[in-house]
Amino acid sequence: QVQVVESGGGLVQAGGSLRLSCAASGRTFSSYRWGWFRQAPGKEREFVAAINWSGSTTTYADSVKGRFTISRDNAQNTVYLQMNSLKPEDTAVYYCAAVRYDGYYYTNLFDYWSQGTQVTVSS
Repeated sequence: QVQVVESGGGLVQAGGSLRLSCAASGRTFSSYRWGWFRQAPGKEREFVAAINWSGSTTTYADSVKGRFTISRDNAQNTVYLQMNSLKPEDTAVYYCAAVRYDGYYYTNLFDYWSQGTQVTVSS
């Protein structure tokens, strides 16, 4: 099984930046697409960004496009989410997971989520 541990969350002011890291263990990290999701209070978990195994293809939710950048380092079994120009509406618990794509949506491949890291953006 792939296990993932997140870090990099915190409290920042609007307009600030954070970089989230998701370190995975297991033998097949590079075989999968990886994605970031988030869940704000009172809302459903939503897709944020995804990246293929080589990093050549990235996909972003419209709400974060142009502000967030997903990347991965297969040698370190780590996926990153660089979050710039943060807005209060970005406040959420962020999760990473291996994902699959059905042509319309990215969903959790193994039904396993990282522990989540809190990102809070103040006005």
